[in-house]
Amino acid sequence: MNDIDKTRLFEKIAMPHLDSAYNLARWLTRNDQDAQDLVQTAFLRACRFMDGYHGDAGGARAWLLTIVRNTYYTSLRDRRAQRDDIGFDEELHGQDEDGCGIAPDAAGGNPEDILARSDVKEGVNRALETLPRPYREVLVLKELDDLSYKEIADIVGIPIGTVMSRLARGRKLLLIYLKQHTDEK
Repeated sequence: MNDIDKTRLFEKIAMPHLDSAYNLARWLTRNDQDAQDLVQTAFLRACRFMDGYHGDAGGARAWLLTIVRNTYYTSLRDRRAQRDDIGFDEELHGQDEDGCGIAPDAAGGNPEDILARSDVKEGVNRALETLPRPYREVLVLKELDDLSYKEIADIVGIPIGTVMSRLARGRKLLLIYLKQHTDEK
């Protein structure tokens, strides 16, 4: 495949997914400029290795999001910042008094009532920002990009069961955060 054909194929397959790539990058980096840089680097890598893509146009989004995610984690590893980024707060992420995890109604009320009392977009964005990256990552891929569990598992490189448990835990943590911050108002 010559460079012109490679570029055309890349534009056809990858460019429709630019918004999804930026969305994931923004939530990973928590910064617009860093997200733009990450997407640019990831798309350059994807273009360079376009010959290695053997899927159809439908699988391109998962392929590109995997490249965005891997590019991000590679940059973290290279800067030796990953160990400082993912913390575990026993009080926030620990188990309830029964030792069974977070109680289902720990946030109180139902999610619709909590969100109805606050500015939905800003509240959810602030809540997402507080989550540890593993939870935030799967929530963004599922809720904002509407990917399947299998696609998320492939992108993140974890079993489907882990995707489901991270989604459940992340959602509970979001509810706890939203409940705490809507009660303050």
